[in-house]
Amino acid sequence: MSDTMIRAEGLGKRYRVGRGGRQYTALRDVMTEGTRRLAGRILGRGPARGAEADDAFWALRGVDFAIRRGEVVGLVGRNGAGKSTLLKVLSRITEPTEGRVTIKGRVASLLEVGTGFHPELTGRENIFLNGAILGMSRSEIRRKFDEIVAFAETERFLDLPVKRYSSGMYVRLAFAVAAHLEAEILIVDEVLAVGDAEFQARCLGKLGQVAGDGRTVLFVSHNLAAVERLCSAALLLDRGRVVAQGTAGAIARRYLDEAVVSSGRGAARRIDHTGEALRIDRVDLLVNGSEARHAVAGDACEIAIAYSCLAAGGLRRPPSFTLEVHLNGQKVALLWSEYRQDRPTLPDSGTVRCLIPRWPFRDGVVRLDVAAHVGTGLQDRFTEILTFQSLDGPYYGSGPMNDPDRSLVFLDHDWA
Repeated sequence: MSDTMIRAEGLGKRYRVGRGGRQYTALRDVMTEGTRRLAGRILGRGPARGAEADDAFWALRGVDFAIRRGEVVGLVGRNGAGKSTLLKVLSRITEPTEGRVTIKGRVASLLEVGTGFHPELTGRENIFLNGAILGMSRSEIRRKFDEIVAFAETERFLDLPVKRYSSGMYVRLAFAVAAHLEAEILIVDEVLAVGDAEFQARCLGKLGQVAGDGRTVLFVSHNLAAVERLCSAALLLDRGRVVAQGTAGAIARRYLDEAVVSSGRGAARRIDHTGEALRIDRVDLLVNGSEARHAVAGDACEIAIAYSCLAAGGLRRPPSFTLEVHLNGQKVALLWSEYRQDRPTLPDSGTVRCLIPRWPFRDGVVRLDVAAHVGTGLQDRFTEILTFQSLDGPYYGSGPMNDPDRSLVFLDHDWA
């Protein structure tokens, strides 16, 4: 118990999304609700659960977990799952409707870009203002001022009003202040996505250093690779409830299985169907011989393309297929069945498989575009026909890679 830094018990947060046409709340209602909450706290219970209004929306409900000292815990879930609401409750920005949270130690939170910044004040002035809001003393801010500025890389703009800063500069300075606060608990939301790749890498390094110092970190990100690298454990939220707890890797894979692919196949768009001889029916990912929803670097993968012949007399020439592979929005490969010298002669209808003996791509979201040709004529073409997650793995057989921000792909090679 003495090692537990954050404990949530039966935590719930309710909002009202409409009031059935009422334009105001009567004072007696506010006083009654306040009295109920006070009585609930005195008695150690949440508010009584009577008949709930139709306009009540529970952003969190029945949330229970405990985080120990020195743990780095990831918070994973779809948009609207309740992650930001939970962080606001833990940061004491908003009060829970029911349940309780016990926090031991000073908390530093970075939940929104520029939280606590005044747009008319300079970067220098905002460092002192934001540091004071986070609980730092003036002497502590002065002692760490140069380190904060160097980390944020805002020396040239330090005496400009922050309203002239870009969103990236905002978040660099805000993160630098929060990360250098000597707090026992650091809470970080998805704001790091605003920064560029180099800054994100430095932020993750700083979070790792904070965790190495024995402090507790609660980290929210849609970058599952970062969650797996940084966190020892994770919580999966869905519709305001904690549906799974476990190691970061296990939770990341469960989230991918439940969320990423279900949205990916529905995004497929047929953008060209000019031919009358051939139609693409379906595209599937197979990993190590079984249908899969993500690929790990080094896995044996197949992209199976099912197609049908539309021509009454059959095809006059064998079909060919192209696959465009996009990683995190960037085109990284073009695979064409005609590239191979020993290319197979494909039947008029059936399934063609693109075999990738060892999946070479690093962490990110993979999007596949596919096209079918007969001779030089385009027959059918889809964008985003399949979307799935690519995950880092021991591609070279020597353990996990330590340079996640330096490359997009692995290459088979040897040294002599």
